[in-house]
Amino acid sequence: MHAWPASEVPALPGEGRDLRIHDTATGGLVTLDPGPVARIYVCGITPYDATHMGHAATYNAFDLVQRVWLDTKRQVHYVQNVTDVDDPLLERAQRDDVDWVELAEQETALFREDMTALRMLPPRHYIGAVEAIPGIVPLVERLRDLGAAYELDGDVYFSVESDPHFGEVSRLDAAAMRLLSAERGGDPDRPGKKNPLDPMLWMAARDGEPSWDGGSLGRGRPGWHIECVAIALDHLGMGFEVQGGGSDLAFPHHEMGASHAQVLTGEFPMAKAYVHAGMVALDGEKMSKSKGNLVFVSRLRRDGVDPAAIRLALLAHHYRSDWEWTDRVLQEAGERLDRWRAAVSRPDGPSADGLVEEIRDALADDLNAPAALAAVDRWVALQQEHGGEDTGAPGLASRAVDALLGVAL
Repeated sequence: MHAWPASEVPALPGEGRDLRIHDTATGGLVTLDPGPVARIYVCGITPYDATHMGHAATYNAFDLVQRVWLDTKRQVHYVQNVTDVDDPLLERAQRDDVDWVELAEQETALFREDMTALRMLPPRHYIGAVEAIPGIVPLVERLRDLGAAYELDGDVYFSVESDPHFGEVSRLDAAAMRLLSAERGGDPDRPGKKNPLDPMLWMAARDGEPSWDGGSLGRGRPGWHIECVAIALDHLGMGFEVQGGGSDLAFPHHEMGASHAQVLTGEFPMAKAYVHAGMVALDGEKMSKSKGNLVFVSRLRRDGVDPAAIRLALLAHHYRSDWEWTDRVLQEAGERLDRWRAAVSRPDGPSADGLVEEIRDALADDLNAPAALAAVDRWVALQQEHGGEDTGAPGLASRAVDALLGVAL
């Protein structure tokens, strides 16, 4: 599966800062100091309805991670999956009487278009769950051979008790985990499971649903969590720098994935930092497909909204915060974009050297994009009020905003 084209990232003078970012597993900030190659895995979409503002906010956060690392002159090895076979996708295809493969391809293509328009840097590897199945089956078989998996009516489950570190990603108690498991694709009430929290690794073939050869597992399809584990281990190995996604993935998805990987490899931890973006609401409720309260990037683009304004609307909120999308949020972003573009179109201005360093400092401090935007606002206001004689300043300011914030002026 291919990703989307990369926009050019301008080079800036000097060098960026090492990233200090909030780690869900420890509950505090950690400073990441990768080697020459920084590794990041971000969980991708289930392509049955893409791309809403919640998606865009999440991928914007991890695009900033890439940009901070690139500014330190490192290479970035970014991997993202596409869950192109799963219950919600199959249910939507059945509801609309369309082929599930065609639906997945259509929505994935739209997602690529949205990411391109928003200038999100693409992953080096963009992997679908279906193409990962040949690598998933041996992992499930290995977990079974290790005694960490068991069969129940043809389905194969992972035993969470096989990982002594289970629970250390989300830091939730058993009652909260059970509640979230029921809400987020688990089946804690299924009779016969060793532990209500045990997640499915391999679902035996069901009538009318797609299935694949699972070797000794029989025909079926993979569970959600093992999909990402197989892809991450194959392309990044253990101990990569950032496992990312929305805050609703901390449990069960990232918790279970970490346990799968740790039992499979005997190593700990799977990732050095588990980083989670906040939720975007509309009309007082979290924006989600199940609720149907969605604002789509593609729809805004069709309505003539500048993608740079959409991106500025996302950047105006700290990535970890929960916030609400409103018409006012978008209007303010558009007005800010107009001011910035007017400023960099002038022939000269106040020195932008300090602005570059302010943006770098803000982003290195847990991706504080609102502080970075405020720094640009101050430079723009200074130029409007007092002008300046540095003919290179507008160009440097424009390149800094592009390179570090992904906004083309």
